[in-house]
Amino acid sequence: MMNIVSVITVNFNQPVVTEAMLDSIARTNTYESIEIIVVDNGSKTDPTPGWKIKYPKVVFIRSEENLGFAGGNNLGIKVAKGDYLFLVNNDTEFTAGLVEILAKTLDTHPEVGIVSPKIRYFDKPDMLQYAGFTNMNYYTARNNCIGQFETDKGQYDKNTGETGFIHGAAMMVRRAAIEKAGVMAENYFLYYEEMDWCERIKKAGFTIWVNMQALIYHKESVSVGSKSALKEYFMNRNRILFIRRNCSLKYRLVFWPYFIFVVTPRNILSYIKDKQWGFIAILFRSIWWNVVNGLDSANLGYELKK
Repeated sequence: MMNIVSVITVNFNQPVVTEAMLDSIARTNTYESIEIIVVDNGSKTDPTPGWKIKYPKVVFIRSEENLGFAGGNNLGIKVAKGDYLFLVNNDTEFTAGLVEILAKTLDTHPEVGIVSPKIRYFDKPDMLQYAGFTNMNYYTARNNCIGQFETDKGQYDKNTGETGFIHGAAMMVRRAAIEKAGVMAENYFLYYEEMDWCERIKKAGFTIWVNMQALIYHKESVSVGSKSALKEYFMNRNRILFIRRNCSLKYRLVFWPYFIFVVTPRNILSYIKDKQWGFIAILFRSIWWNVVNGLDSANLGYELKK
């Protein structure tokens, strides 16, 4: 019997982008046992009434507030019927065989808890974004995305198998892994939540895979490196939180001095060079949040605006 796959995506003020993703599924998917769930994550204008008419077979959920990446996906997980749940960014486009290949990975490898496909950039379709991750250096909270910005000539296709982490833009997770590890931690809000999830899935006894035979395109720009206050705050705050939540004392005793005496001065110098003076206060706010808040605190420490 074919396992049900629930495709879950989250929309936030990007209805046209989300519709393009839904249309790409309709064009390419041949996996019969599939349901599609779209969570609108507090968009300024609610697109779901029109969507229900345009896409009658899709399940739509509306949240009146922005719950972040994890919170929006968790809403979808709660109503999903699938044995496997395929969480994808709304700015992705499916390719032929994508769902089948990932589902077969979980069918034939019961030890795999979560798997990502190969990811290429949509605007540069021959360029890799993701071919797996290296393992984490828990003393510094640093690792590398394999293959990023390289032309895909098949050089990483042999990487199919275990990898350090999945990619949050496209990840198919086994329901049994969620039942043991729990859903994603919502207090990350943005960044690092999928890495935290991988850590908990591994601790629950499963492995993390990439399947290089499956392909998805991601519309994130190659030049996405532009900084914003929101990104700076959550990237720094959550890097610390990740180590606090997942590492033993020996790692934390090295990480904290490294972050305070190496990362912080380096970031400050970068902000001064770029004349982004306001980011200095944001950096200290991200550190202070970790000093005064517990590991599961719901206080985001940042005012969110639509």
